[in-house]
Parts: sequence; structure tokens; C-alpha cells
Amino acid sequence: MAYRVTIWGARGSIPTPGPDTARYGGNTACVAVEGLGADQGCLVILDAGTGIRLLGGELVRLGGKDPLSVDLLLSHTHWDHIQGLPFFAPFFGKGNCIRIWGAKQGEVDLEVILRQQMHPVVFPVPLDEVAAELTVEHVDAQSFEIDGFAVRAMRLRHPGNTLAYRLTPAGGGASMAYVTDNELGPGGDYGEPRSWRTDFVEFLRGVDVLIHDAMFTPDELEHHRGWGHSSFLEAVTLARDARVKRLVLFHHRPERDDAGMDGLVKQARAAAKKTNASLEVMAATEGLQLTL
Repeated sequence: MAYRVTIWGARGSIPTPGPDTARYGGNTACVAVEGLGADQGCLVILDAGTGIRLLGGELVRLGGKDPLSVDLLLSHTHWDHIQGLPFFAPFFGKGNCIRIWGAKQGEVDLEVILRQQMHPVVFPVPLDEVAAELTVEHVDAQSFEIDGFAVRAMRLRHPGNTLAYRLTPAGGGASMAYVTDNELGPGGDYGEPRSWRTDFVEFLRGVDVLIHDAMFTPDELEHHRGWGHSSFLEAVTLARDARVKRLVLFHHRPERDDAGMDGLVKQARAAAKKTNASLEVMAATEGLQLTL
């Protein structure tokens, strides 16, 4: 199965619109995975940051009156990963079918969290009033299937119950992994087993595209250990260890402008060249498309 990956939002923590972030983009996390050729119509969305608003508008524009079927995988429910969901236009289209997958947060069900996000005291349209057919499925560190893909999930080192997703076409083909909000180095205590690093490398082993948190430079990271994020150097090292073909740096720091991002990418590529000349490194930018 051939498919296309499109970045609709790559910023971390809070949207950062403006002239200084125009090239890399200011919308928060959202990635679309769309089947091509005979599999056109297969659609998976990874996270629902503010980028999902633009994606939703494009889906409505291109789809016309045909109903949409969408699988939405949420890494976790911090604001920057769900704040665009109430503005996702297909929510309000009768006949659309939207399946939301994600983890409980402690004892709180995912559906409860989404309902609270659209409670009348903070949003004018309650979740119960959306026109689309909506289902919510809980995910733990497990394997499951969605339309067109076999999915594996693994818990990450980040505050709250945060998941990585690895997607492989059900009929065979290139694989990708989406890993946002993850602390690779020493820092906070997230209750992970001692074997977590080894297990994580095996989870990612050989993926064709790895989208991974690279929020900090190594110097910045020294002041942000325990925040649940990684440096670009740690992401490069992980990609090398897991024999990844292409690394896409993600979850850009809100304070970092386009010029700063240019410098970060240059350093990341230099680090990759020293450790693995075959590893391709790029930064996620809004509108970036990769065909697998």
C-alpha cells in the first residue's frame, strides 16, 4: 500500500502564528496519513492540535457531499494535541464516521476528557451535538487494526499517559512512527520499566519514517529535564540506533523562530552525518508531504 504523510501542524505547547514562524508554521500537532491509488479514501489523523482545523476544511472542500470515514489517533490529551478538535469541520457533517483512539488519563476515560473540552462553560457546542457518528476507543500499549493499517502503540516518557504509534499497511509496505512528547534522556520519573530504552528501539526498528520530538537543543535540555521532551541530538541518536531511514524533527519549541529552526536542522544533519551517513534528517514544516 502506498500512502502520503502530510504535516498540518508541528509546533509544540501553544500555537505561534506570525511572520517569524511562517516557514515552519505555528499550528500545533496534526499529521494526516492518506492512502493512495486503490487505497484512496483511507485516512488516519495523528493528533488534533490546531492544524486539524485546516485539514478539516480541506477534507470538506475536496470530499464534497461524500461522507468521510476517519481514524483519529491521539497521543495524549494535553492542550496542544486536542485543542483543534472542536473546530474540525467533519465533526459537523451528517453521515461522517469518526473513530477516536487514545489512552485513559489515570482513571479518567478519554471520552470524559473530550466532553469536558466541549462543555458549555468553555465551548458553545457540546460533544453530543456534533452531527458525525462518533466513537471513542481506549488504547494501551498494544496492537490493533484500523482501516488500511496495523497499528502498534507504546507508552512514552512524558507526563500523563502518552503513546507512540507505529503504522504499517495491513497489506504490506513502508512503515512510519509518530512519537511526539517524549523524553529520551535522564529526567523525570514516568514509571517506565528499566528495559524501556531497549524496548523502544526495538519498537521503532527499521521504520522508514520516524516523526520524533526534538523540542530542545542540548544546551536548552539541561534546563528542562523532567519536562518530557528531547533534544534534536537525542532524536538523531535514537534514529541511528533503530536504523531509521528518515527522521522528521517535530514539536518545535514555541520560542524558536524560522531562523532558529534553520540552525537546529543544520546541527541535526551534521550530527547525523557523523553517526550514520545514510540517515536523512529534516524538520516538519506545515505542508510537508512524504510519499511512502
